[in-house]
Formats: sequence, C-alpha cells, structure tokens
Amino acid sequence: MILVTGATGTVGSALLPKLLQREAEVRVLVRDPRKLGRLRVEVRIVLGDLGELSDPRVLRGALRGVRTVIHLAAAIRDQPHAPVEELNGLATARLLRAAESAGVERFAFFSALGATPVQRTRFFRAKALAEAAVQRSELDSTVFAPSIIYAPGDPWVLPAIPISGEGSAAFEPIWADDVARCVLADLDAGPGSRRHEVAGPERLTYEQIARLIARSAGRERPVIHVPLGLVHYGLAALRRVVGDAVFATWEEAELMEVPMVAERADADVRALDVVPRRMAGVLGGGP
Repeated sequence: MILVTGATGTVGSALLPKLLQREAEVRVLVRDPRKLGRLRVEVRIVLGDLGELSDPRVLRGALRGVRTVIHLAAAIRDQPHAPVEELNGLATARLLRAAESAGVERFAFFSALGATPVQRTRFFRAKALAEAAVQRSELDSTVFAPSIIYAPGDPWVLPAIPISGEGSAAFEPIWADDVARCVLADLDAGPGSRRHEVAGPERLTYEQIARLIARSAGRERPVIHVPLGLVHYGLAALRRVVGDAVFATWEEAELMEVPMVAERADADVRALDVVPRRMAGVLGGGP
C-alpha cells in the first residue's frame, strides 16, 4: 500500500494515474475527493489535510497497512488554522514519526531547491527543517528537492506579467510529468536513502519564464517590473481587505526572488533515466 499526500496537486495529479497504471494499491489523504475526478473510485480515501496531521485518528487511518509514503502536500501561505511553519515543517515531522511507528518501509518527501534554515522566506526555512528530519530518520527515505514544477493548465502557469522585482532570480523549471517519472524510478531503485535534485534541462530567470508563459498563451506584451516595496505594500493592503481570498500574498511573490538551481543541473533527473523536456516544448511557446 502506498500513501500519497497532495494527490490533487501539480505532481500528485501526474503521479497518481501512473501509480494506478502499475496496479499499485494507493491510499490518498485529501481534503476534497471531488478533485480526484474519475480516479476517486480507484483509490482508498482518507479525509484530511496538512493541518489535521496532528490528529492521531487521521494518522492511523492514513497509515494503516502502508509500506511507502509519498509526501507531496505543501502550503505556501498561512491557513486560518495553521501557519506555514506548521503546515510544512511540523506536519511532515508528525507524519514521519507516525510512519516510523506504523512500520512504514520508505518515506519519500518533497523539499525544495534552495531550502535552508536561514533562507529569507518562511516556506523555505520550514522545508529545510522538514528535510533534515526526514534525513535523520531510520526509515529508508528519499528527498526530492525540485526547482519550479509546472504543468499546462496549472493555475501557476498564467501569463504573469507584470513582474515583481527585477525578475532576475534563476530557476530550472521541470514538467510535473517528468517529476512523476522520477518518483517511479526512485521507487524501483529499492532500499536505501538518497536525495535527488530535481531540475529541468535549462536555466531561466523569472522574467524569461513569465515571457515564455505569456507567449505560449498567445498574450505576449511588454513586461512591467513592479518594485518589491510596492508589491509588498499592495499585497499586504489587499489581504487586509479581502483576507485569505487574496490572489497572492507577499510571501508568495517573494518566493520568485529566491533562486532554485541544482548544483548538477539536470544530472540527477537523467540518472533516474528521465530525459526532462524544455518548458517551451511542453507549453508550446517555442521549440
């Protein structure tokens, strides 16, 4: 039995069909089963989210009979019931400890490239602490540290112009389908603990990504750079007015100022026998 958290997210939506095609027995921890679409009849469902991993009943139900955990779920903004630190850091630690007690054999965790305990954003700091906990565990573990993960139709893939700040931070974007194939290859690799830096085949700045997305959507237009101070003030004021329904928070905008590049470029991905595709090829914005 495989437990997948974040099954309705960008990676989960690409991975879940592939696991089921292998006739794997899969349980998913989801808040809204309707987002699983037709796949909801092919998996076992436990209702819950990251904030509810403090509930022993949810953990017991999620981990009963599970041999492998694939922990994809993450949050990039505070929720009404929990801050980013709890949703990404403490929730992972709770799931990990429960997995150890339940006899789980492998724990796969999605961190992030550039995550360190002293990063400028709370999201990256929480991911770094969670990654350290996974690597200290006695379980066989895999840490995936990805750059930006995208998919056509993903809400993230919007013609996102104007750009906050200089737009010069570098990324190595990778298609969710390629990431899913990396996960499958790692599962096939057998026992042992390892870490993969999951990066695409090209290095692009935030501005280059925004231009590519706009071009692929047929909405190419001049780029407008908005000073970070103005972005901070505007988003903070907007959140005070509309609350959690705000389309973006300051910390989400700030994430695009943090470079996410791998030391070995896409070498770890290719070592898993996955040849990652260029972003323009996937989105249709170029060769």
